[in-house]
Parts: sequence; structure tokens; C-alpha cells
Amino acid sequence: MELTVLYILAFVCAAAVTAGSLPLLRRTLGRFLTDTPGGLKTHAAAVPMLGGCAIFAGTVASLVFIRLITNFPTGTLHSLRGILGAGALVFALGLLDDLRKPKGLPIYLRLLVQAAACATLIAYDVYVQVFAAAWLNYALTFLWLLTLTNAFNLLDIADGLCVSQAVICAAGLLLIALPGELWYVNFAALGLLGACLAFWPHNHAQKKIFLGDSGSTFLGFFIAAVSMGTQYSQQNPYGYAAPLFIAAVPLLDTAFVSMARLLQGKNPLKGSPDHLVLRLQKDKHFSNAAMLGMFATAGVLCNLLAYALTQCAPAHTAAALLISALGAGMFLLWLLQKLPTHAR
Repeated sequence: MELTVLYILAFVCAAAVTAGSLPLLRRTLGRFLTDTPGGLKTHAAAVPMLGGCAIFAGTVASLVFIRLITNFPTGTLHSLRGILGAGALVFALGLLDDLRKPKGLPIYLRLLVQAAACATLIAYDVYVQVFAAAWLNYALTFLWLLTLTNAFNLLDIADGLCVSQAVICAAGLLLIALPGELWYVNFAALGLLGACLAFWPHNHAQKKIFLGDSGSTFLGFFIAAVSMGTQYSQQNPYGYAAPLFIAAVPLLDTAFVSMARLLQGKNPLKGSPDHLVLRLQKDKHFSNAAMLGMFATAGVLCNLLAYALTQCAPAHTAAALLISALGAGMFLLWLLQKLPTHAR
């Protein structure tokens, strides 16, 4: 079977399973897995947190289906087993956290299990390969996976925001990876893309469904894991900086939330209303649709820049990184200086 047909089947299978499972999940688990208003939660009534279950089911079903109808190269199957096993661990942790809402699981336990998922990936040879020293690669892998996993969790603060960024990141990974022959990256990104696109409308509908921690953390971990398998440096030896741009929006939001909480004497690991979206909505009175459009536009532009980095000369990469870092730093400082005077 042609590879293009397999790619289409992977996408369609993920979308179909996700879309088809949502009504079933609502009927069976809807009353047990809900997010009730209170505290930082401003929605009017309890909302089912079934998005993570549906996206996980769609993504896994897609990859299993493709495995059954084709023969993956040995390395591809090995990498997919690692990603699915570690991703399932993160998903299960998030699901348990959702079931224990509103209190949730202790932060130390969540970080410990997420670290175990990182170690699982490394055991399956899925890790950052930038430095000559293996321990540096392993350390950077842990940092990247833990940061992006929790960055997507933090980003899940407004309807459609987290899942739209996951769609953009998955599409960005495909844009860079498709010319190559790393099948597990292409199929994994397509599976996630199909599942997210099928769920997205339900995050806005009258009978709304939330991602839950199971969904947001799975999305962040899965994207972080898949991003480590793409060959960024074939044209440009410094193209490995591209993932920073692929996930630029979640990373920027996390940087802002962490610094805002620290400046106000708060624990950066504990929930508070210090989010980039909420800050811009409060200061500039943007609607949720407008914010979604702004963040999506920023995400698309950053992913196009990520692709450009994999194709341009090394000198251009250094210039792009410097300009981007300065721009992001100035933007964060501008937002942080607008915090209430008593909080700084």
C-alpha cells in the first residue's frame, strides 16, 4: 500500500475513533469525570472532562490500526512502543488527577510519575541527541519533556486554546518531518492531528467537553516526545533549535505564568489566575475568540519560522534565535510590568 494512503488512513482513523468515542464516553463516564465550578473555575456548570480519553483513544487506535495493516521498520516500531508506553503513563496520571478533583494529586507525585515516563522514553532510545556526552542529552530530555508536558497543562485555561496549539504543533512537526523517512514521527503526528481536530469542535459546543489534565498533559508529552525524533539538522547543523519555535506559544505562556507568580511571592507550581490569556483579556478586553485567533496566528508563524530554521544557513539561525529571544523577553517584561503594584 502506498505511503500516502497509509498517512490518510492514520489521520482518518484517529479522527473517526475520537469523534465516535465522545458520545459513548459522555454516556458512560460523563457523571463521574466532571470539572465543577469554583476557585479558578469560572464556567457556569459542571463540564465533563472526557477530551483526554477521546484523544488518547483516537491516537492509539490510529497507530495500532496502521501497525496491523503494514510492516513498520524495526526502529520505527521500537520508538512507537516507547512513545505509546510513556504517553499512556502520563495519560493515566492525568486521568487519576482528574478523578481526584478538585483537590487532585500532590505536585511531587505528578512530577515523579512524569519523570518515570521520561525515563521510559530514554530506555526506548527516544531522547535529545545534541551533545557528545550522553548525560547531557538525558538531562535535556528530562527538562524538555517535563517543561512541555506541564506547559500544555498550564495552557488549558480557555476554550479551544490548548487543543488548537496542539493542532498547530502537530502540523508543524509534519511540515518538517514528512520529507524524511522517520515513519514513527509522521504517523504519530498525523494520529494526534486527526484526534485533536475531531475533538476541537466539542471544546466550543453547547454541550461542552474539557480536555482535563489527562488530555492536556498527554498532548504536551506526546508532542515533546515526537519532536525529538525529527531530523532538523539535515540542511542546517543548528536546526535542532526548531522545536523551541514549534512549541513557542506554550513555552512563552509558561515563562510568563512562572515569572508572574514568583514576582508576587507565589509558588510557580500552584494554580493561580496569572495566565497570559487572562492577563490580555483583562487588560485589553479581548474576547475568547479573538484571543484564540491571536494565539493561533502566533503559533502558525512560529512553526513556519521553525521550518525556515531547518532550511537556512547557520548564521541566519543565530540571528533568528537572538532576535526571537530579545522579542520574547521584551514582550514578557511589558506584560510583567503591568502586574498590580502591590504584587511586585
